[in-house]
Parts: sequence; C-alpha cells; structure tokens
Amino acid sequence: KKSIDIYDARLTYVANVLRQHPKIHSVKTRVKDPKRLLQKLVRKTPNRREKYGDNFNFNIQNYKDEITDIMGIRAIHIFKDDWEEIHQFITNKWDVIETVANIREGDNVTTFEEKSIPVRSRVSGYRSVHYLIKYGSGYESSTIEIQVRTIFEEGYGEIDHQLRYSHDYDIPDLLAQNLMLLNRIAGSSDEMASLINKLNKSFSEIESKYNKKLKNKKVNKIIYFLKGYDILNFALKKQFLSVGKDAERWIMVKFYLQERK
Repeated sequence: KKSIDIYDARLTYVANVLRQHPKIHSVKTRVKDPKRLLQKLVRKTPNRREKYGDNFNFNIQNYKDEITDIMGIRAIHIFKDDWEEIHQFITNKWDVIETVANIREGDNVTTFEEKSIPVRSRVSGYRSVHYLIKYGSGYESSTIEIQVRTIFEEGYGEIDHQLRYSHDYDIPDLLAQNLMLLNRIAGSSDEMASLINKLNKSFSEIESKYNKKLKNKKVNKIIYFLKGYDILNFALKKQFLSVGKDAERWIMVKFYLQERK
C-alpha cells in the first residue's frame, strides 16, 4: 500500500506537468495492477531467459528493472502534427532513458528517423510513442513510462487491448481481421483530422491577410477624406511629414475621430 501511494504521488506530479502543455488534450495515469503484473512476469520469463540464461527468474530485486511500465502515464493529443512539440517538451523536462515509436507496417517513419528514434512495427497495428523517463535520483529514483498518442490511436488501442486481454492475447482470426480494419480506419481518421487542421490554419491565414487589407483600405479612405479638408495645411503639417507613413496615418485617423466626437 505504501509503495502504491508513492507511485501515485509521483505519477500525479508528472501528469500535472504534462497537463501544462497546450497541445496535450488529456492525461491518464495508472499503477499496474498486481495481478496483471504477475501475469506479465510469467509472460516475460521465457524472453528474459533467452537474454540472461536459463537460470533467470524474476525476484524482488530485479523486477523493477525489467518491467518498466509499473508506473504509466498516457498523454493524448488531437492532431498528429502536435507530437513534435510534445516530444520536445518531454525531452527538455526529464531525463529520457529510452524512446520508441510503435507503428503499423507501412507508416511514414521519416519524422522518427530524423530524430534518431527507434521504430518498432507492431503486428496489431498499435501506434504510440513510448518514453521511459527517470524520476528522482539515487536509491529513490524510479522509471515512469509515458505513452504519447493521438485521440484516434487511443480509441483503437483501448479496444484492441480489451479484446486481446479478454482472450488472453490469443484472439480469434475473425476478431483480428476486424481489428486490423478498425486500425486502418483509425489511421485514416488521423490523416483526415490532420488535413482539416492544416486547411483551417490556411483559411485563418487567408482571413487574417484579407482583414488586414480591408482595414488598410478603410484607413486609406479616411485619409483621403481628411485630405479633402486639407488637414495638412494646419500647423502640424511639418510634424506629419516628419514621421513615417504608418505614424502619419495613425495621427490623422486619431485627429479625425476626435473631431467626430
């Protein structure tokens, strides 16, 4: 119970830091359930014996070093393009021990290769970037796994995990085929959301430029109107001519507005 409370406190702190980032939509935390931890230890034992030898067994001293997702955080963002800013935020904020990009075969991996991030192709189509960060120092230090994924990847990942877990990770072929179809739909939804986001940015930029031109046009009309009253013949004429074009416009418009009151 004491260990779980410590884990929860550390997760809460890291999660609250992540929530400060404007591109992160939501954050989830979890301490691995003891029953699932035991199942994972059993499942991972053959792999570790291949790595360390036939005499390897998990124990109280080594399991924390071998099972790195006892403390887990999931940071969810909306658009695929948001990941790069979040990646920069995480790598600047913590000591990152390892970063791995989980992808579906055929995905574009250029962005990951440019950042020298190892890529792991998953048969299930699971997509998510995993970070192992070091929290604390010395004997009290611990490893926290941060998973970063889009909202569509999160939806697919949750469905995939629930189905595989309910079938002890050996799902029937029919379910597997339909899961892969769902994976493709989720991937297409991500691409469509990114396209919509880019279009929205383009429209916003065009609208901003149009409004700026429209505003300048209105200012020019006011200046033309003011010149009709030969304002430049006032004593302030030299002052107007000594300042830049924008300052001159501002002074004349301000004068005009004051006269209208």
